[in-house]
Amino acid sequence: MRTLTDTNEHNTTRSQPGLVQRFMRDTELDTRLLGMLGALALIWVGFHVYGALSNGFGSFLTPRNLWNLSVQTASIGIMACGMVLVIITRHIDLSVGSVLGFCAVIMGITQVWFLPKLVGLEHWSIWIIACIVGMIAGTIVGAIHGWLIAYLSIPAFIVTLGGLLVWRGVAFLITRGETISPLDSTFKLLGGGPNGAVGATGSWIVGIIAAIAVVAMIIMGRARRKRFEFRLRPIWAEWFIGIISVGAVIGAVLLVNAYPWPVGIVRRYAAANDITIPEGGLYISHGFAIPVLILLAVIVVMTVVMTRTRFGRYVYAIGGNPEAAALAGINTRWMTVKIFALMGFLTGLSAVVASARLGSATNALGTLDELYVIAAAVIGGTSLSGGVGTIYGAVLGAFVMQSLQTGMVLIGFDAAVQQVVVGGVLVLAVYLDNLYRRSSK
Repeated sequence: MRTLTDTNEHNTTRSQPGLVQRFMRDTELDTRLLGMLGALALIWVGFHVYGALSNGFGSFLTPRNLWNLSVQTASIGIMACGMVLVIITRHIDLSVGSVLGFCAVIMGITQVWFLPKLVGLEHWSIWIIACIVGMIAGTIVGAIHGWLIAYLSIPAFIVTLGGLLVWRGVAFLITRGETISPLDSTFKLLGGGPNGAVGATGSWIVGIIAAIAVVAMIIMGRARRKRFEFRLRPIWAEWFIGIISVGAVIGAVLLVNAYPWPVGIVRRYAAANDITIPEGGLYISHGFAIPVLILLAVIVVMTVVMTRTRFGRYVYAIGGNPEAAALAGINTRWMTVKIFALMGFLTGLSAVVASARLGSATNALGTLDELYVIAAAVIGGTSLSGGVGTIYGAVLGAFVMQSLQTGMVLIGFDAAVQQVVVGGVLVLAVYLDNLYRRSSK
């Protein structure tokens, strides 16, 4: 017969967490983040293996493709950082693709039609003024949307759906359907390419700064927990997170430096700079592309805004319960205007990257981008019911979306199949999000 002591010992043993549970508890890793990283790894490996089996070679997991993937993700990722705030507050923005095209057109005519007449062709200030004008235009458009939603009580779905049509039409009327080109040569560097990257040395500088920042964040986080007497992670967990994070930074630097300039561009560069090409060839690394660095800066700034400022706390409060937030003294209407203005600003910044990468401005730029941006935010864990969402999750969602699109292009899927897959992934992401929230209650 089992005694009372034996029963208590048995229950204690059963109640003790397992190895995996203790690991997750001590490291405080986000299970959703790990799941997304796992899904991203499966997508990458799956497309690479499929290409190797069907075409005789795998072209996905190569420095060239992954470098291009990061550049292609930058524009969508920047807008996804803003869409997180919009969806958290229980709104939606269907106009970001059209606003991107509008901002691109405004920047195009600024640097092609007006500024050369005022300051001359290829003046050093053209790209700066064009960027400022584009981001101001996006901010104004976003603020208009926010004002209509907040103060006229028009649903965000209707306002931004109208904006999708209005701003695309305005862009067409401005350009008369023409493509605005050529853009300023310095401006085009913001879109990436061999010259729009920081090179091997610059990449190592960025990597060292990022590694130091990671270590500093871990140290300051532990000091903050001690000061407020919060639970401390075990030392081994701090070391584990630090080593993994720094290792990821170093791996990213090695990856972007493994992608060299094309031979033709190297020859032209050597001829223009009187450089003798050695017998084995001249190896020049791309390094981090400028659009990727812009995206990283946006991620850092937006993460700080959402986690360390009153504005971020207000956003989550409004998303959790708008009525309670209003009763607590938060000006929800003015916050809505600011959130949509910020969305417009980031859309203008995304237009800088997209038009610079294309090397021209057209009213068709950004078509269907709104669907990819919303899908990225939702796949990244942003709840359509409001109150939940992270910046890094949205950016990872953008990487997932772009990886699917790039992989399908590499293995020869046509555009119709790509749209079917993207739509299916979006629906599946919402379904899995619902399951996750039910299980966590």
